[in-house]
Amino acid sequence: MRKIRSKIKPVIDHWNEERIASERALMNKYGLRRKKELRIAEAILRGFRSQAKQLLTKADETRKKVLFGKLQSLNMLGADQTLDDVLALSLENILERRLQTVVNKKGFAKTVKQSRQMITHGRVYISSRKMTFPSYLVRKAEEDTIIVNGLGEAK
Repeated sequence: MRKIRSKIKPVIDHWNEERIASERALMNKYGLRRKKELRIAEAILRGFRSQAKQLLTKADETRKKVLFGKLQSLNMLGADQTLDDVLALSLENILERRLQTVVNKKGFAKTVKQSRQMITHGRVYISSRKMTFPSYLVRKAEEDTIIVNGLGEAK
């Protein structure tokens, strides 16, 4: 039986004031409740970057198309992207695609924390499916199908 390892990396510099301040600012801006949510977003970003680094060393067009297709569907990159654009992605690009942030940006909620509450209470639907995970990464095609309380569009 294989050992399942965590994808979340522990913080090495525990008492670095700059890191703590920047993390606190991101948590306030995006309405995150725990630093674990920040670490998960970092792991997602690390995965995209590692795939891009592997593709820089060996040219595999099918894997490149898959990576670019995934990033385009998440609306993180445009149509004319390169591997350097993938390496230039930041943590904020990942956090902007969370359902919690998208619901707030579309005007369904006044604050990011209110949008989180609406999601966890089961008031947000994507394509008539109830979505209760604030960390869900919204695809570009799903953005227009977000409905709150099954009633309709944003105000």
